[in-house]
Amino acid sequence: MSLIDLAQIGARAGASLIARGQSVAVVDGATGGLISAGLLAMPGASAFYRGGGIIYTLKGRRIVLGHEPGSLRGLTSATQAYALAQADLIRARYGADWGLAETGAAGPGKHPLGVASGTSAIGLAGPDGFTAAITVETGSEDRLANMQAFARAALLLLADTLA
Repeated sequence: MSLIDLAQIGARAGASLIARGQSVAVVDGATGGLISAGLLAMPGASAFYRGGGIIYTLKGRRIVLGHEPGSLRGLTSATQAYALAQADLIRARYGADWGLAETGAAGPGKHPLGVASGTSAIGLAGPDGFTAAITVETGSEDRLANMQAFARAALLLLADTLA
């Protein structure tokens, strides 16, 4: 898996978004920006990519998502519910048709909340209340491979949903 592979999936999603006249905003978590990179590698990405951010801390989450304090209380990192909440918030924040969010533990070792390395939750929020979420479990401690696997899964969720 390489950035070229991610870019190919991102280009498929981007072409679908352009054909639909729609846009996307992204929250990268354990992917460290690879989801956005996969989409932005396509020439003309500004036609569909509204923006996003990498959320790695609570302070960063507040800045990127602009949510009300306490509005995400009770949600746990690396869960589908949390990923969907982030996807919906980033969608609204950027005025995009679609919001795509990833939250997980790339490893190595356990996440501060006890999430096993190689675990990621991905959420997609779209028009008319559409939502979809998946969980990825690689069973691996390989940080870079996990980051790539999570980004690939997120881009595939978006591309396949739009197809």
